[in-house]
Amino acid sequence: MGALESIVGSRLGRAVAARAGLPEPATLRRGRTWPNGPLVLAALGQDPVDSLAAATLRLLGRAAEAAVLDAASTGSAPSEPVPGYPSRIGAVVVDATAVRRIGELEQLRAVLRPAVKALEPSGRVVLLARSPADAAGVADVAGWEAAAVAQALDGIVRTVGKELRGGATANLVQAAPGVEPADLTSTLAFLLQGRSAFVDGQTWTVRAAGSATGWTDRGPLAGRVIAVTGAARGIGAAIARVLARDGATIVAIDVPAAGEALAAVANAVGGSALQLDVTAPDAGARIAAHVANRHGGGRLYGIVHNAGITRDKLLVNTDAARWASVLAVNLAAQLRINEALLDPATAGGLSEAGRIVAISSTSGIAGNRGQANYAASKAGVAGLVRAMASDLAGRGITVNAVAPGFIETEMTARIPFVQREVFRRSNSLSQAGQPVDVAETIGWFLEPASAGVTGQVVRVCGQNLVGQ
Repeated sequence: MGALESIVGSRLGRAVAARAGLPEPATLRRGRTWPNGPLVLAALGQDPVDSLAAATLRLLGRAAEAAVLDAASTGSAPSEPVPGYPSRIGAVVVDATAVRRIGELEQLRAVLRPAVKALEPSGRVVLLARSPADAAGVADVAGWEAAAVAQALDGIVRTVGKELRGGATANLVQAAPGVEPADLTSTLAFLLQGRSAFVDGQTWTVRAAGSATGWTDRGPLAGRVIAVTGAARGIGAAIARVLARDGATIVAIDVPAAGEALAAVANAVGGSALQLDVTAPDAGARIAAHVANRHGGGRLYGIVHNAGITRDKLLVNTDAARWASVLAVNLAAQLRINEALLDPATAGGLSEAGRIVAISSTSGIAGNRGQANYAASKAGVAGLVRAMASDLAGRGITVNAVAPGFIETEMTARIPFVQREVFRRSNSLSQAGQPVDVAETIGWFLEPASAGVTGQVVRVCGQNLVGQ
């Protein structure tokens, strides 16, 4: 039983939740687990057999579980039978890449209405569509309508995510022009599996990767060296464990004061430990030298910038030292380390077609009282990711960020109980996330088959209800 379940299941937790009229949170399906029930595939306005979603499911080996549904035959009256929907379905995947007219949104309503009712616990709703800019195509009335409809899909997914129950989630993937099924395999697998348990109400883009590596569910990171900063405890330790599970060799990095805990994590995952203050001017060079000396003279495949600090105060009470320390650790250190590792001449530096993953925060997206310095650093991370992604695309290097919401850690455990319970419940899943939820999302970014995912900031927040 996790920390959240223990507290909510206690007499005090039940009393607080009952007084507030809050339901007990669902137990979320996690890990590399597929839905129990069958998948339902709906392709709107196109041949479902030849749709992009159907081809992607075939590559994932899930086509046999997909009941191809003709959306036009579903009808609209609640009393009408709906073909293709068993009493309980594991997920519904809707390919809306051909939807361009307002009237065609009725097909989506007709598909989702019965599917939402039929979803099993921790079920999935996944939409595949075009971005508003790509859907428009031409600058005329038809293009304007197509762009509006594409944006409407984002609003539908966010709303459906807030209406689902039992730990089910809804997300939208925008396929850029030229995307092939192979480019989508890692993303669709991530969304259907339990790895995406705390990712809800999100929209992001997958681009054409050109030479996407084939997706695998077994050791996708095997033979690759990945550095994780802030790895001694909490989210960083969870990241190290998940990446090692997927085959990676871990370089666990943290400050010397955390040396004992850091060594324990490195030993547990069969990696190496590097005691290092990431704000040191030579931090990047030291990481590269460690990789070259300790890991067979090879290069680093990926780096996860997880190290971070908070120094919370209202802005009127924030002094220069408190301001500077947060920006130094959370943002400036990443910039310097990346610069060093990206030099092709640096032994042990980042390889071509490598991966950079940063940690942003919902505070950087929505702001948070008393966290002007922290919000600045985490918003800056998002800006850095988007800028670097386009600049490094020619080298096949992807750059992405995870933006966690309220995650159960030692730090959040110190928040007063009632305030902590409010934070937990302020999302569509009515609970806090776990460190493993952040780690699983980072693992998806790092997969070789995720080459088409870059410049994205994906929130791991259970779809926070305010500010986003």
